[in-house]
Amino acid sequence: MLTVPFSAATDFTVLADHCENFAETLIESNDPTLKMALCGRLNACLTLLQHTLLEPVPPHLIESLTVDTLPANFPRFEPECTELCRYCLSLTQMLAGQGFYSEMEKHLSCLLYELINYFAAEMKAPRWLRTADGVKFIDEVAA
Repeated sequence: MLTVPFSAATDFTVLADHCENFAETLIESNDPTLKMALCGRLNACLTLLQHTLLEPVPPHLIESLTVDTLPANFPRFEPECTELCRYCLSLTQMLAGQGFYSEMEKHLSCLLYELINYFAAEMKAPRWLRTADGVKFIDEVAA
């Protein structure tokens, strides 16, 4: 996991997959050293993704992001209300300088995991739909 190669040339869909894997392993691990290394890999992956978010989708990925029918589900971030409250409390306490407690770390790791899954789903979601009138952006058809 820690040696999986990626670079600025890696497709954003692959980077999104790596982010999901790093985040999942992060919340499952109890090893502080592994957690630190995973955070470093996740940070590197997200930094590479950040610089490409507003770029056009590369031509070789367009087919994989084009569908014949509208997806039944679109990526959504919908934590339970209790989890959302814990995430907010943990972030607030951390920002207020209350320290980084193990319970807080757990909630922040879960928040990071949820956010990464949502972000990766958005990155890999179809963008175009084949219609009788040609290929159209899904947002145009779904609206």
